Amino acid sequence: MKIYRYEDSKGVVRWGVGRGGDIVEATGEPFTGLQPTNTVADVKALLAPIAPRAIVGIGLNYRKHAEEGGAAIPTYPVVFMKLPGSIQHPGGPIVLPRHLRSDAVDYECELAVVIGRRCKNVSVDDALDYVLGYTCANDVSARDWQIDRGGSQWSRGKMFDTFAPMGPCIVTTDDIPDPHVLGIRTILNGEVVQDWTTGDMIFSVPEIISFLSGSTTLEPGTVILTGTPHGVGMAKDPPVWLAEGDRVTVEIDSIGQLENTILEEAEQVDSDAWTARKNCCCDRWPW
Repeated sequence: MKIYRYEDSKGVVRWGVGRGGDIVEATGEPFTGLQPTNTVADVKALLAPIAPRAIVGIGLNYRKHAEEGGAAIPTYPVVFMKLPGSIQHPGGPIVLPRHLRSDAVDYECELAVVIGRRCKNVSVDDALDYVLGYTCANDVSARDWQIDRGGSQWSRGKMFDTFAPMGPCIVTTDDIPDPHVLGIRTILNGEVVQDWTTGDMIFSVPEIISFLSGSTTLEPGTVILTGTPHGVGMAKDPPVWLAEGDRVTVEIDSIGQLENTILEEAEQVDSDAWTARKNCCCDRWPW
């Protein structure tokens, strides 16, 4: 089953499921059960198919990606975090940071796992029983902050606003019983720049879930990004960084395409100036 989250023409956020070539309205919610109706959904805009409780990333989880960067194969999964504000919807812009500036923003196509049931200390054999489904994700990464300015850890370079586009839907495990046989690719401005298979993962999806749930509770709605294959912009000669006006698409077999454009961050008023302007008697609020 394909699960969609969308905004209707009245601005209400709703759930829908795929039926044929349509999206139909659904009642309930994914973690307790969705009931499809016979009403075609009034979709104004597709949203990221989940508002995550947490976003956990796994780095260096494809063998050829580790090789292209000259990195050793990790003994344990390499873990980093993203903030909920990193989420972006299908079709929404990926915003290049300009206040805390980065000039080395990279794409990373990834299979995202959506946890469907609370789990802790889960065995590898049982891990997939806790998965709701899978979606496409782009683990956008500011390499300068990730590598040179991040204090020896990666999260600063990966948690900027809009740096975790997801979508277009969640495909449940009954339709993807084995997440390690999927073609996965990135298309940048019409050119395929990553094209590989999830079978190259170093740590399998069950192994990742078992590791992350060790002495740690994973709540329903937790999203796990499972790593990217080789072909990232950083590894090219010369490097290829995302620029305003670019169009980047993540495509995973059996799930679909997630497309986003690239936009530069606009100038923003700092908080002190915002407060002073808000309190000024000669101005209306909001302004």
